[in-house]
Amino acid sequence: MPGASSNRVIATVRVREAPLGVAGSPDGSRVYVTNQFDSTVSVIDTTSNRVTATVRIESGPIGVAVSPDGLQIYVANIGSITVSVIDAATIEEGTGPVALGQFIAVLP
Repeated sequence: MPGASSNRVIATVRVREAPLGVAGSPDGSRVYVTNQFDSTVSVIDTTSNRVTATVRIESGPIGVAVSPDGLQIYVANIGSITVSVIDAATIEEGTGPVALGQFIAVLP
């Protein structure tokens, strides 16, 4: 892991307002960052360390997780009390926000 042995920052990637949650894709090619105050998720290409897409979602995204197969990204939204599900295949890099579905969990 670059930087781990030297305890130094090897890159800084600017995202949107109030980055909070971070999750990586299983293949390591992408990192997803929730931006709480901006209601977006930034998609970072790990090879270039650049934001390649920004996905607008529900209010107040705080947590993020990626499915084991990397096909779906789950985002917990504190502002709307929902979980948004992003189809990773629909993220068009370099084009800005894309459409996505919404999933609301019902607890027993």
